[in-house]
Amino acid sequence: MDGPARIDVVGLGPAGSDLVTAGALSLLADAPLVFLRTGRHPAAAALAGTRTFDHHYESAATFEDVYRSIVADLVDAALAGGPVTYAVPGSPTVAERTVVLLAADPRVRSGEVTVVVHPSVSFLDLAFARLGVDPVDAGVRIVDAERFAVDAAGERGPLLVAQCWSREVLSDVKLSVDAAPHARVTLLHHLGLPDEQVVEVGWEDLDRSIGPDHLTSLWVPRLAAPVASELVALDELVHTLRERCPWDRRQTHASLGRHLLEESYEVLEAIDAVDAADASGATPADIVEDAVAHLEEELGDLLFQVYFHATLAAEEGRFTLADVARGVHDKLVARHPHVFGDVTAETADDVATNWEAIKKVEKGRTSVTEGIPTALPALALAAKLQRKATAIGMVLPGLADEAVRVADAAARLAEAGDGPGETVADGAGGARARAEEVGDLLFAAAAVARALGVDPETALLSRSVAFRAEVEARG
Repeated sequence: MDGPARIDVVGLGPAGSDLVTAGALSLLADAPLVFLRTGRHPAAAALAGTRTFDHHYESAATFEDVYRSIVADLVDAALAGGPVTYAVPGSPTVAERTVVLLAADPRVRSGEVTVVVHPSVSFLDLAFARLGVDPVDAGVRIVDAERFAVDAAGERGPLLVAQCWSREVLSDVKLSVDAAPHARVTLLHHLGLPDEQVVEVGWEDLDRSIGPDHLTSLWVPRLAAPVASELVALDELVHTLRERCPWDRRQTHASLGRHLLEESYEVLEAIDAVDAADASGATPADIVEDAVAHLEEELGDLLFQVYFHATLAAEEGRFTLADVARGVHDKLVARHPHVFGDVTAETADDVATNWEAIKKVEKGRTSVTEGIPTALPALALAAKLQRKATAIGMVLPGLADEAVRVADAAARLAEAGDGPGETVADGAGGARARAEEVGDLLFAAAAVARALGVDPETALLSRSVAFRAEVEARG
């Protein structure tokens, strides 16, 4: 082969063969080796029998895997068999990921393979013609539907949203907006084809108006509010800190563990302060405002920890912040069949019972106690186990019975006296028995708290904080 291998990239236009350029038709007619990215395009019908890469869509796990496999095959074919012509839907220069990956391929960058991209008509030409919009004059921004929550963050429009290929994608777009746009939006479907649809809909009907596919786009003339802009800004900040700050660069999941715990306790302390301020009708308004502002700040610190751990995981190729959000979203939907399904739950106890049953099936667990960390603080562990027991229908003693158990245990300990001071470990002199008695007392106290709707760990923490203040006041 004389000179470098060559790949010519042409576009099939946004619709039928009438919109394929004369240049593209000429290249396709003369090319010795032609590949179509996909045969699922109206203009591909005129190229019957041409090899496609549709098999990658059927076997790969993600679209990115599909596109990388296509690029590898194209470059291999060009090096092995001479010039290749590669035809893509629309225009090669508009929303065509494989062309971007081709340019970045090491064999292309080194000069072994030359890539020539030929201009073509894109879906943008038809979209703006149907909308009667000059994109330059209107300042239109074009975003990908699957990246809408990120790429449209902080934007107020107008936006043309491409690749709205399924109801699920449109639903994600709809749910990523804090408030529905004031103006109605327009779905653009099969432009340039006999079944073309240009449908104006309300935001709430975005994912239930037409059957979208890979030839569907969305026109948003104006968004009423920024799309998750503050959350996106925080995500970008965490990435910047990882790149530029020596301390942040050296952190790991393990090294951040204690910070996560500390921030969690600080949030609990801030919640207690707000509750105390709200409960006292005599608390000055500025103190209440300060308590609320402090809670807001502490929640931000805790949120930062979540973002940091998600960023570390993304760097390791394990999961992303979007995976975290999507996972908890889907889990909550699945565990609320009384909200999103046809299950009936009249009371909070019904909800808890359903929750435990669903969780048990999800996790494949044989017991509701599986997954409860024994490293929890002892009072918190006791309270959690008691809540799990009631959630599966176990009948535990009521408030009066548990209060009697507390009193009886305290009385038995008082009768035992101080004792000679043996350690619990050696079991001598009744020390082990006294420890078990204290355990019964504390477990019963946790049950009393449960019966009263009080978290025992938080209650003890609050009392300890108050006692700390007493000690500090004395010296």
